[in-house]
Amino acid sequence: MNKILVETVNLKKTYKHLNGNITLFKNLNLKINQGDLVALVGPSGSGKSSLLHLIALLDDPTSGDIKINEVLTKKLTDEKKDETRRKNISIIFQDNNLLSDFTAIENVMMPLIIKGKNTDNAKSKAETILKIVKIFERAQHYPNELSGGEQQRVAIARALIAETNLILADEPTGNLDYKTSKEIFSYFQKLKKLKKTIIFATHNRELANKADYKLFISNGDIKRVNARS
Repeated sequence: MNKILVETVNLKKTYKHLNGNITLFKNLNLKINQGDLVALVGPSGSGKSSLLHLIALLDDPTSGDIKINEVLTKKLTDEKKDETRRKNISIIFQDNNLLSDFTAIENVMMPLIIKGKNTDNAKSKAETILKIVKIFERAQHYPNELSGGEQQRVAIARALIAETNLILADEPTGNLDYKTSKEIFSYFQKLKKLKKTIIFATHNRELANKADYKLFISNGDIKRVNARS
């Protein structure tokens, strides 16, 4: 039986707006298993990024709760949420969120350094992963010296080195050309083989159809749709 890694329990998220409240989700119940490769799809503004932020514990639900590894998270302290992210969640943002004052390899090392790991070991591991994502020759370059595709490879390497079971990606190929997008997605497929759970928001229909299944967000609800449909 597959292990449930992420579960939303009667999740509701409402934002206050000048023209009235906006409810993105209402009583959302969702279960995502370990090893699932899931595409979040839906029109702009439907809540794809918001759902990723909720699952990443970067935002709080209006009501309901989110389970990560069977642990309810809503009432966790900020410190416990930070700890949960460090242990369980890697995030790949569309704009990469690389640290501009650090080289590519230093950016990749950062999750291990934050965890207090030995610097030499962190560097050795970062070098190995940079080779895996074919960006090692740019290891000593700063983010502003890298192309968009190269920056995204560094961001993926940073997610890989953390060895978390859950990887969340917000439009990870949105600014990339077709060839680079396919290469980036191939890394997700490799992670799936390692029993990692990957949830990625995308407008790219072709990539969405290569996921195990799609979650279509519309009007405050989510409908599971088989991929390649």
